Amino acid sequence: MRNIDPQEWEVRCDLAAAYRLIARFGMDDLIFTHLSARLPGKDHHFLLNSYGDLFDEITASSLVAVDPDGHAIEKEEEAKINNAGFTIHSAVHMSRDNAQCVMHCHTTASMAVAAQEQGLLPLNQMSMEFYGRVAYHDYEGVALDLDERERLVRDLGSRNAMILRHHGLLTVGRTVAEAFYYMYYLEQACRIQIAATQGGQKITLPSDKVAEHTAGQFERFAAASPKGQRPWTALRRRLDKESPDYAM
Repeated sequence: MRNIDPQEWEVRCDLAAAYRLIARFGMDDLIFTHLSARLPGKDHHFLLNSYGDLFDEITASSLVAVDPDGHAIEKEEEAKINNAGFTIHSAVHMSRDNAQCVMHCHTTASMAVAAQEQGLLPLNQMSMEFYGRVAYHDYEGVALDLDERERLVRDLGSRNAMILRHHGLLTVGRTVAEAFYYMYYLEQACRIQIAATQGGQKITLPSDKVAEHTAGQFERFAAASPKGQRPWTALRRRLDKESPDYAM
């Protein structure tokens, strides 16, 4: 492996930690789905997982640096990645300067909500953070066609969270911590929605005014700096104690 400068190494450690935490919270899907992060510099290089690794096996050094098309920068690494899996990530990274990290997950709860006509409902405080701030992208099949990138970018717009119909979730962050924050709480909102509606019982919704007010409160918290850094520091601390090999 080439010599890695300290700034890149920190991004690698953050992204490896995110993979471990996605697995820890039951949001992984065997060896599938991806989390990616932009590397420092002007070359538009990104980090991606090695295809075939379980999320709880990923380490900072096992992450593969790829170009915008998902091809490994170092030849010997090429066989380790799934180029097609980067379609969604490359679209977002290349269209938005603030997309330092992109996360995509398939979970039971998120795919269930993605199949519901009404989408995400403002049933609770967690979901109200996303009120009017979640994008939707219609399913087009397995994301292998590069021309889908244009429509993904169009549908996401400037939002940091998107529900991929019949597919799963996508979040964007200015840091790994922020993208993880959005993914964790969007997933929790989906789990609560499924729990609240699975018995067919009548549900109540807050007024649009209250839901928008609550979303605005969350938005103001995020205006000054990327969200999620405080819980992220705590989660990294837990990993340092329990699974320190993520940073190897």
